[in-house]
Amino acid sequence: MRIALIGGPTALVEINGLRLLTDPTFDAAGSEYARGQVVLRKTDGPVCGSKDLEPIDAVLLSNDQHADNLDDSGRAFLFRVRQVFTTEVGAQRLGGNAVGLAPWETESLHRQMA
Repeated sequence: MRIALIGGPTALVEINGLRLLTDPTFDAAGSEYARGQVVLRKTDGPVCGSKDLEPIDAVLLSNDQHADNLDDSGRAFLFRVRQVFTTEVGAQRLGGNAVGLAPWETESLHRQMA
């Protein structure tokens, strides 16, 4: 197993031939996210872009409603991966390739042969 920190909550986990990415955040430093009266400003950017990491077999997404766990570039990236594992409510909001998991629920992910 190998783990590489990309920046913020984003890490690449390589295990048994699978490439997993946690909470994709790829927006540049200085990006801002208005949330009501609060504006979040990203202070550091990732060490590489999403295209540098492809292919990714699955994203492990803790939550989809906070920009510090899924920013604009990370959200666009979700459509380029095979599977997104997140909360049940998050999967309903994201649709597409998102799979919602209840607490302690498991799901199998198998390596695709080229």
